[in-house]
Amino acid sequence: MDLKELPANVRDDKISEETKSLISSLPSSLPSHADSQGMKLCKYQGCWYYPNTLQGVINFQRGFQPQDTDIILASFPKSGTTWLKALTVALFERSNNHSSSDDQHHPLLSDNPHGIVPFLETDMFHESSSPDLAKFSSFPRLFSTHMPFHTLHETLKGSPCKIVYMCRDVKDTLISWWFFRSAIQKIEPDRSMLESLFKSFCNGTMYYGPFWEHVLSYWRGSLEDPKHVLFMRYEKMKAKPYDQIKRLADFLGCPFTKEEEENGSVDGILEFCSLRNLSSLEVNQTRKKKTMDHKNYFRKGEVGDWKNYLTPEMENKIDMIIQERLQGSGLKF
Repeated sequence: MDLKELPANVRDDKISEETKSLISSLPSSLPSHADSQGMKLCKYQGCWYYPNTLQGVINFQRGFQPQDTDIILASFPKSGTTWLKALTVALFERSNNHSSSDDQHHPLLSDNPHGIVPFLETDMFHESSSPDLAKFSSFPRLFSTHMPFHTLHETLKGSPCKIVYMCRDVKDTLISWWFFRSAIQKIEPDRSMLESLFKSFCNGTMYYGPFWEHVLSYWRGSLEDPKHVLFMRYEKMKAKPYDQIKRLADFLGCPFTKEEEENGSVDGILEFCSLRNLSSLEVNQTRKKKTMDHKNYFRKGEVGDWKNYLTPEMENKIDMIIQERLQGSGLKF
């Protein structure tokens, strides 16, 4: 695969000399799932990044100026990020009088959720610590991130902006990551990659890992500051979507009115943002986000799909690790 075809967050072609010097002093690891590209991960502030992602993190920490009304959607990779973005966009579009059936004006009909709500470290601040944010002239500004809470929080400087974190069962996250990585490399998912990813997960050296540290950072943040950090569970969203989207709307300061509930607005947004509907939209069938086909962001979205792929031994090892790492936190899977 040519370097230019690699995702921008994986390549190391746009890293400053200062960051290269920093990287040389950081712990590094060549993940067992190095996907034949040989790209190393480096550990910064307790989290593993590819070099270009780290450059974006550093640029963000240096240059981001939060506004009080900002909303940041956070998650570990492959934890329901696309769905959370779509729901949030749809919630705020109500104030613009854009219904889910508005063929001309609803942004989700003309762009993928990741194009509408960009990642701070891999989109906005990927190349500069002072990107042009002029297009975010409306309020609130919507951003997203996979950075752990402590790295994000350090830059917010006491800002009252709100953070929503989507947490997903670790085993389903692992399987979703496996299929996604295969799609990036344009190969069929094979057991050897799954086993390599599993190994990297268990020792914590996977992209944005360790998983347990990532989840715990936001869990603790939500306990310490529930007015500004909302911790959501993917499984609860799937089981009780009506209740959970109302919870999300309340937290974001755009609650549903009684009239909206009675006229089916809640159900309309849930249907419009469903995996079935989003994946069938023309924009997600034929277009790309940089080098990534939009359709690769949509697969099954099911709870418990891991049972079709993980061995009992894998399941038990993950359960033991998570139980040990989350012990005493109050967070359970």
